[in-house]
Amino acid sequence: MEIIDFHAHIYPEKIASKATAATGGFYNISPAHTGTGEELLSAGKKAGISRFVLLPVATRADQVRSINTFIHKEAEEHEEFYGFGTIHPDCESIPGEVQFIIDSGLHGIKLHPDTQQFNTDDKRLFEMFDMIQGKLPVLIHCGDKRFDFSHPRRLRKIIDEFPRLQVIAAHLGGWSLFDEAFELLRDTDCFLDISSTMMFLPREKVEHFIHGYGADRILFGTDFPLWDPEKEVSSFRKLRLSTEEALKIASLNALEILEG
Repeated sequence: MEIIDFHAHIYPEKIASKATAATGGFYNISPAHTGTGEELLSAGKKAGISRFVLLPVATRADQVRSINTFIHKEAEEHEEFYGFGTIHPDCESIPGEVQFIIDSGLHGIKLHPDTQQFNTDDKRLFEMFDMIQGKLPVLIHCGDKRFDFSHPRRLRKIIDEFPRLQVIAAHLGGWSLFDEAFELLRDTDCFLDISSTMMFLPREKVEHFIHGYGADRILFGTDFPLWDPEKEVSSFRKLRLSTEEALKIASLNALEILEG
């Protein structure tokens, strides 16, 4: 069974330790890895993962172009990588940055409202959402009981406002707000990844959400480097899923998004 990791993060080698430690501090956890591309390839291979979606986050507008250039370069050098771009609502020209992402051949856009400190339904992003409808997916970090930026009700507004936008809700639509997310998102057509969920929920609860949303909508993800890919794959294999469900979540749904 091919496994595609739809939720991974890497950083340039010279800042990887610092960047990963900062992310770990934000969530009060000790990251499993440092966060370089080579480390992701090595840990992923050990876990049986063949391909990875890279999800960058710019915490300042002036970082956007350099981060997107780095991800583009990594994806060009490693056939195992699918790169997404980052956008910040304070960008001088959001359309210009979106066009750079499209022209670079990146496969989507990643937003992290909590660390970027804006609301998911911030109207400054509406032009971007409209621009990428039918062209690129957007993967959005969702849920954190400490903040309101990424509450799943805000994502629901975007889904309703932009019906042709392909949305991927990270962390089953609401990290630490899983039940609220389920009530808000189960009747939509968005995809959801299961990164940073299996260590926080009982196996039966994860299975409940997968079956409630439908396996056609679920994507496997590790949230590397916060968690170890081998442990995440092991947890995934322990879920009580049919062969068809497991195949869809492991790779087929990802390929539908990435390759059409």
